[in-house]
Amino acid sequence: MIQPLGGLIIRQQEPRNLEAPFDQVESYLTPNELFYIRSHFAAPSIDAGSYQLRIDGAVRHALTLTYRELREMPSERQVCVLECAGNSRVFLVPPARGVQWELGAAGNAEWTGVPLSALLDRAGIEEDACEIVLEGADRGTPAEEPAPPGPIAYARSLPRRKALKRDVLLAYQMNGRDLTMDHGYPVRAVVPGHYGMASVKWLTRIHAVREPFPLYWQTSDYGYWDELDGMPVRRALAEMKVKSEIARPRVFERLKPDRVYTISGAAWTGETEVTRIEVTTDGGHRWVEAEFMDPARRYAWRRWQVDWATPAQPGRYILMARATDAEGHVQPDRHDPSYGSYAINHSLPVEVFVEDLAVRSR
Repeated sequence: MIQPLGGLIIRQQEPRNLEAPFDQVESYLTPNELFYIRSHFAAPSIDAGSYQLRIDGAVRHALTLTYRELREMPSERQVCVLECAGNSRVFLVPPARGVQWELGAAGNAEWTGVPLSALLDRAGIEEDACEIVLEGADRGTPAEEPAPPGPIAYARSLPRRKALKRDVLLAYQMNGRDLTMDHGYPVRAVVPGHYGMASVKWLTRIHAVREPFPLYWQTSDYGYWDELDGMPVRRALAEMKVKSEIARPRVFERLKPDRVYTISGAAWTGETEVTRIEVTTDGGHRWVEAEFMDPARRYAWRRWQVDWATPAQPGRYILMARATDAEGHVQPDRHDPSYGSYAINHSLPVEVFVEDLAVRSR
């Protein structure tokens, strides 16, 4: 049974997977208590006093830093969206395996931490290092087949070029407050522009490698099918796709006829900015442009709204939103099956009913 927990909706009890009721997220920065929680295994128990972060592999000087040493380094702030790669999975037809997220496995927060590049520079990353593996303290046996023979740590790798960007942070604060355990305390990675699985929580090791690292978490899971020389190849999920979601009205909400109703939502994309939002109230026959409430800012979401004169004629209406980003990518009208149950960024239908509530109550 799905029950609320402190404002969040439980999708899985253990490990903890909770999402926000998207219609309640009104602010530019998502409140910490309404930010979704995605966990692959049970949260580890980590004491900040004994915490250590190891940087090793293809570096000239392996390092070990304490939590205090990390907090004493120059910090930076970055506002960005994190979206679970499986967000909106419940809308797939036929139904797909995995956590049945609706719209709320996404949030926009301001993260404070040390640039990953600063630690790689201090360690002296080797010229031939091609990927940086981020490893968390959480361990377990994954459910997705083919499963490994025993427990493994949650880990993801980043291409060297992305890892060296100063906006990739080793974060210890979220919206000005120290991380909670559910959000990766004491230290987590934050990888702007990439799906949330790249932002490894409970970070304990940074490992530079000289060859592409075929981790379980980017081959068996969190991967997609591409084509190379006419042959299917497996690649790791990375950059988020352009997407817009309608927050209000809610699915199956009942609205009064012949009134002005403000449709609202949020939109985001990967390595660029969202530049346009269109909304349809008739299932896609006619689209109108919506107005942004926030300025364009790379990696952050933009809230939007548009007024709709609800029809005088009672009935069922299908609402959808469609985003376009600065690189010309347009939100598609159907899901790409090569991504399986991930990267669900097609325009999602919101079915509402226009009816005279006074007549209905008689």
